[in-house]
Amino acid sequence: MNKPESHYKKEDGNYLVEIKLNEVRQIFNSFDPAPFRDKDLEANAENYIVDSVQELHLNTPVKMILHLPRQACTDKAINSVPVAIHNYFDYRADVTAKELRFTLHQGRIALVIGLIFLFLCIVAQHLIASFGKTELLWSILEEGFLISGWVAMWRPIDVFLYAWWPIRRKRQIYEKLARIRVELRAYD
Repeated sequence: MNKPESHYKKEDGNYLVEIKLNEVRQIFNSFDPAPFRDKDLEANAENYIVDSVQELHLNTPVKMILHLPRQACTDKAINSVPVAIHNYFDYRADVTAKELRFTLHQGRIALVIGLIFLFLCIVAQHLIASFGKTELLWSILEEGFLISGWVAMWRPIDVFLYAWWPIRRKRQIYEKLARIRVELRAYD
């Protein structure tokens, strides 16, 4: 059985993420007015890079190869492009870390609200049960409070069981890309 990494080229123990460009600025967002080393990546380039690395295990060694025409492989490009790519993915890792903190903060708030609401619903359920009424309407009302209380717990349960880990994984991928070895190679 083939390993999932098998469709990637491998060089010196590293799986390669390769991009062929006609010029260096193709990989960067042309609308971004920031200085070169702080420019955003072009959206399609970012998606391709992230998707490629995401397919591999986080511990898999990866190297990015940018294939450029010989005249574009200047010393300036060789020195500045890797720095710009690392800066961009470092920025994305920071933004994603903030998103994770915000999600967990929202989860804690939802947990407090959900627990308070659940407590009030259980109190209301017991209050209704203490009346000793056995008619169908009272039974429905009693069970309705209990169900409503537990439904209110859905959001915090969703956050703490499911919502946080994809964000954490994305942050780990960005952190890996912020350190990825980037190499420019000339073609004719």
